[in-house]
Amino acid sequence: MIAFKKYLLTGTVVMIATALVLYKYWDYVVNPWTRDGQVRAEVIQITPRISGPILTLPIIDNQFVKAGELLFEIDPRTFQADLDQAIAQYDKIGDSYLAQLKQIEVSKAQVQSSRALVLQAESSIKQLTSEITKNRAEYQRQQQLLPQKATSQKAVERAKANYDVAVEEQIGARANHAKALADLAQSRATLAESQAQLGAEGVDNASIREAQAAVTQAELNLEFTRVRAPVDGYVTNLSLRYGSQTVANQPALALVDINSYWIDGFFKETLVGNFSIGDEAIVTLMSYPDIPVEGYVESISWGIAQQDGSTGFDLLPNVSPTFEWIRLAQRIPVRIRLNKVPENIKLRVGATASVLIKSKAAEARANQ
Repeated sequence: MIAFKKYLLTGTVVMIATALVLYKYWDYVVNPWTRDGQVRAEVIQITPRISGPILTLPIIDNQFVKAGELLFEIDPRTFQADLDQAIAQYDKIGDSYLAQLKQIEVSKAQVQSSRALVLQAESSIKQLTSEITKNRAEYQRQQQLLPQKATSQKAVERAKANYDVAVEEQIGARANHAKALADLAQSRATLAESQAQLGAEGVDNASIREAQAAVTQAELNLEFTRVRAPVDGYVTNLSLRYGSQTVANQPALALVDINSYWIDGFFKETLVGNFSIGDEAIVTLMSYPDIPVEGYVESISWGIAQQDGSTGFDLLPNVSPTFEWIRLAQRIPVRIRLNKVPENIKLRVGATASVLIKSKAAEARANQ
C-alpha cells in the first residue's frame, strides 16, 4: 500500500511536471520570447560643414544637450573675412552693372542720333534731286533761248553753275548719307555689345545673381562655424579638444537621440509567423530586471545578411560547414517601440533586453 502511494505520488509529480513543461512550451509558442534583444536609438553623426580650429567647446563627453544648443564653435575670422570680401565684390558688381546700364542708355541715344542723321541725309538727297531736276531744266531752256537771242550768255552760264552746284551738293549729301548709315550700324553694334555684356536686367542678371550667391555662401559658411545639436540627446564619443582641427564632412562626435529609442528583438524564424505588427510586447532590461516596460511590435525585418557565399580569400566564396542532421533557425530582427519609459530607467544603446510578445493581441483588439 505504501509502495502504491509512492508510485501514485511519483506519477502525479511527473504528470504535473509534464503538464507544466507542455504549458510552458505552448506559452512559448503562442507568446514568443527571446533573451536576444538590444536597446537601439538613432545615433546622429555630428559633421561640420567647414574646416577650421575649434574656438569654443562648451560640452563634455556623455553630456545631455537640447536641440539648438551649441556643441562647438569653429574659428569664424577666416569666414568673416570671406563674407566681407563677397559683400565688397557684390557692391563692385552692382556699380559695374549701373555703369553698364548708363552705357546702354548712351548707346541707345547714339542710335537715335545716327538714325536722325540718316533721315536728314535722305531728306537732303531728295531735296537736292529735285533741285537738280529744276536746274537742269532751266539750264536746257537757257541753252535753247541763247541762239534766238532771247537770253544772254551770262544767264546760260549762271543756270549751268546752279546745276553744277546742285549736282556737287547731291554728291556730298550721298556721302553724308553713307557716313550716317555707317555711324548707325556702328552705334547699333555698340548697343548690342553693351547689352550682351550686361546680360539680363534686374534680378535676372547673371553677374548680380552670381555675386549674391557668393554672399549667401559666405554667410552660410560663417553660420556653419557654430555647430548646434539638431535634436535632444546625449553627446558620446567626444574626442574634440580646444584647438582641434575639424575637417569638413568628417564626423566629429556622435549624438544619441533620446526620442528615438527602440528595442531590436531577434526571434527565431520559426516564431516570427506567430505574431504580427501591433502586438503587445513586454521588454525586460538586464540592467532593470524588476521593471518591465510595455511596448508593441512596430515592424518585422524582411531580410538578414547572408553568411555563406561571401567573398573570401582569393575572391572565392566563403562557405561554412554545417551538420546535415541539424538545421539551425535563423534570427529575424523585430523592432519593438516602447510606449512609455519610466523615469527611473536610463536607456543606453547596446544594452541587453529580453522581449516577450503577446501574439494576436493586435488582432483581438481589432475584433473588439
